[in-house]
Amino acid sequence: MAANHSNSANPKVDLEYRRKKNAEDMKMQVIAFALMIFLTLVAFFAVWNEDFSGWFTVPFIVLLAVVQLLFQLYYFMHMSHKGHEVPSLFLYSGVLVGLLTVLTFVTIVW
Repeated sequence: MAANHSNSANPKVDLEYRRKKNAEDMKMQVIAFALMIFLTLVAFFAVWNEDFSGWFTVPFIVLLAVVQLLFQLYYFMHMSHKGHEVPSLFLYSGVLVGLLTVLTFVTIVW
């Protein structure tokens, strides 16, 4: 017994909607991928350029890494879609615990 998850009585409408939605998702993934390649090239340029000091380069690369992580989560792991609230909750709570742990050890050692 197969479950029919159709939103309308017309299967052609549902198929057209899914194709349009998939095309939009693919377009956003290609744009995100191009932006990630661009950010990687910017990071390589920041390291290659000798005019930038280490005090600028390291935080800049960490910032670019965080931006790329967000692109990975929201576009390639589909965290922006409905139904991913619980995994998002666990992911963000894990990040919070990790940041608090690092902050705790930095303040204890410092």
